[in-house]
Amino acid sequence: MPTASSTVTSRRLLSLLSLLQVRRDWPGGLLAQRLGVSERTVRRDVDRLRELGYLVRAVKGPEGGYRLEAGIELPPLLFDDEQAVALAVALRIAAGTGAGIEEAAARALPTVRQVLPSRLRQRIDMLEITAVEPAARRADPQVLLALSAAIRSREELRFDYQSPIPPHDTYPQPPRRVQPHHLVVHSGRWYLIGWNPQRSDWRIYRADRMTLRVPNGPRFTPRQLPGGDIASFLSARFKGSEGANSWPCQGEVILDLPATQVAPFAADGIVEELGPTRTRLLTGSWSWPALAATLARFDTEIEVIGPDPLRDAFAELSRRAAHAARTTT
Repeated sequence: MPTASSTVTSRRLLSLLSLLQVRRDWPGGLLAQRLGVSERTVRRDVDRLRELGYLVRAVKGPEGGYRLEAGIELPPLLFDDEQAVALAVALRIAAGTGAGIEEAAARALPTVRQVLPSRLRQRIDMLEITAVEPAARRADPQVLLALSAAIRSREELRFDYQSPIPPHDTYPQPPRRVQPHHLVVHSGRWYLIGWNPQRSDWRIYRADRMTLRVPNGPRFTPRQLPGGDIASFLSARFKGSEGANSWPCQGEVILDLPATQVAPFAADGIVEELGPTRTRLLTGSWSWPALAATLARFDTEIEVIGPDPLRDAFAELSRRAAHAARTTT
């Protein structure tokens, strides 16, 4: 059983390691002050970290000090309780990232759990996390690493892309070019956001459809992403909007349903309660027929407030539904 002295020392080592990671050089006197110990104790603790495999180098100068550097081997990792729990939770949900690391995460979780104290193992075991994987294929981790490297080095990428709609001809397609800016996860898929110099426009590519060519292209000067916000830009593009983060087709209706039955299915729409069984809904979609079909799912009487294209879409939807009802085999 660990003694009180060893527990205090372990906690102090964790604090020392955390401090060494937040700035490049630390004067020994300042470290002692932050930890509330003598400089001699700091020197002993630094020696303990070195014995564990951490490369802590002495820094010359008037005050002297220490610097934590990267090593050639992975030393034992020191985590406090919250960091250990966060690591285990992250491993459990890793399958939802689409980064192709599911097997490695599954092998790493038992390793982490085995070295946790019993009080932390109980907290981890009580977590019930279900990661639902998309049916589509996963992104290659090596492709993700290469995309990240190109973003950091600001190098243009050349790649082949498996489009969901194949070209009409069978001639080989030239490689695409993009200046990569951001690598993001959306709904379990990895996407690359970049500037396409051939189209003079921003484009979004699914990483699992990309086959990179080597070497990379020339270096480039990054452009400013429209709006400056990645989440808003991505949301707008998936809505089919080239500008503001809003649906290109927006309509307003009144539904003969309580607001409590409308809100859970309104997504990013605006729900207003008009009475016990009447609700105003302002929502949108990428096309008018799609918006009409979405609203028809509420299975109730619908009063269209506007605009007229939404009324026209309902009329066309009604015509198609009537035709389908008359069709016999």
